[in-house]
Amino acid sequence: MSMAEKKNNDRHTGMIADTWKRLKKDKMAVASLVILTGIVLMAIFAPFLTKYSYSKQDLGAMLQPPSANHFLGTDNFGRDIYTRILYGARISLLIAVVVVVISSGAGYVIGALAGYFKTLDMIVMRVVDVLAGIPSILLAISLAASFGAGMRNLILALGISYMPTCIRIVRSSVLSLREQEFIEAAISIGAGNSRIIFLHIMPNALSPIIVQSTLNIARTLISSATLSFLGLGVQPPSPEWGSMLSAGRAYIQNNPHMVIVPGLAIIVTTYTLNLLGDGLRDALDPHLKD
Repeated sequence: MSMAEKKNNDRHTGMIADTWKRLKKDKMAVASLVILTGIVLMAIFAPFLTKYSYSKQDLGAMLQPPSANHFLGTDNFGRDIYTRILYGARISLLIAVVVVVISSGAGYVIGALAGYFKTLDMIVMRVVDVLAGIPSILLAISLAASFGAGMRNLILALGISYMPTCIRIVRSSVLSLREQEFIEAAISIGAGNSRIIFLHIMPNALSPIIVQSTLNIARTLISSATLSFLGLGVQPPSPEWGSMLSAGRAYIQNNPHMVIVPGLAIIVTTYTLNLLGDGLRDALDPHLKD
């Protein structure tokens, strides 16, 4: 490892420590991180937190209100809603994370290459301009309707719909970094394009995409719930929160718990993710340094 690379690694390590130090000062962001961690742990250990099956029907216990036996009541098939919320967290969070990995990962690489190579930039940005002209949720609905219902197609549709934003963010960062002195120094000593892009530019363009990814997880949760609500996403009997909302709308007047519970699950999770994203944005903003 060269001296320049060692200094670069030390700088990134110091940036991570400084970001965590600043994030800890934001009580709302820390509280959101704690709540989100709790939601993730409940999803992971769902089999140990309930005695019921999320799919087994009990027609003798249909539409029961919250009680000692069924903490959050039962649905129209007698299935325990608390159990379905726990397992639904697995599906909803998995979809959100995979979508963000696809959209942010592809957007990170494509945006970096487009920002560095001017010829490629013209081609990529014309495609991005076309996709960005369509609201992401409408693009996702169109793609999901074309691909067909199901989790895999839902993930693919949402991943494509959120990719243009990620490409734009990374590209704008790379355009700024490309003019910095340390890039000119790397070019002057004969560093190749791949070395400059992957070792010098992309690590320094990581901060904005981290913030955007956190916010996109929250948006993806809502979008996936919307598509499942419309019948274009995860299909029953899988306990996805949006499909639970869709199933409960016919019973909202006499059994509002069927809608309130999954609705609150979506609201709480997205709200904590948004607060955490705002905290990360403030912690990573160089203009807010002490």
